[in-house]
Amino acid sequence: MEIVFLGTGGGRINLIKQVRWTGGFRINSDVANIHVDPGPGALIRSLQLKQDPLKIDALIVSHAHIDHCNDTNLMIEAMTGYALKKKGLLIGSKNLLEDPNERLVTAYHREHCGEVFYPKFENGNVERKKFQIKKSGDKTSEFEIDFIKVRHDEKTTFGFKLYLENKVIGYTSDTNYFPELGELFSGCDYLIINVLKPQDDGIPDHLETAHAIKIISTAKPKLAIMNHMGISMIRAGPASQARIIEEATGVRTIAAKDGQTIKDGLNAYF
Repeated sequence: MEIVFLGTGGGRINLIKQVRWTGGFRINSDVANIHVDPGPGALIRSLQLKQDPLKIDALIVSHAHIDHCNDTNLMIEAMTGYALKKKGLLIGSKNLLEDPNERLVTAYHREHCGEVFYPKFENGNVERKKFQIKKSGDKTSEFEIDFIKVRHDEKTTFGFKLYLENKVIGYTSDTNYFPELGELFSGCDYLIINVLKPQDDGIPDHLETAHAIKIISTAKPKLAIMNHMGISMIRAGPASQARIIEEATGVRTIAAKDGQTIKDGLNAYF
């Protein structure tokens, strides 16, 4: 299993200037290849980093903001074999898939997906779902996701915990801080946390370094990975902010870099 970062930048200024890429990240495994939050450049960065988009089994789009979903239709076209087959799994927020004012996935692309799903959160802040992926021939594989309702100005935004190959990968997506976040994301081997802003430079609907410290102190992942960093975070130095978090929490913390691959079993090298 590996995680490949096709973009670690966030925020509207970085989005336009592309100081850091905004293509999301990809989780590759024998069970499934999953592209998460295919923002601007997802296709180009996939090709640049030799991450074959035709081998994607599933897309997860956490919310309907352009820095997270811009290349969704492109990646669906790849996942469905140039839109010549009905295959693959599309998971998105309700607004992305259903709101007529927000709908950013075309009907043409949606109808080519083998399965389309969005979490409804009818029974609280967590919704578990098992998914089956069709592989070559008659073979199938399965994985489970805990969808986690977070608090963002796109009201149907979700984070998740992905259960894959005996590992748990957590992803906060974009969210306001609230005290339950740490417990909601407990039990992760890897926790990818969108830390837009550095220490003492907060902004509504996003996390800053102090929030990350609180979350990680409770969640206690084996490895915390900073992602989705804005211009002020980039200027402050993501690596230095990661050290602040690690010293405060005792949890190994890194700031992801564009093009970086994190492989299971290599935690000690980061």
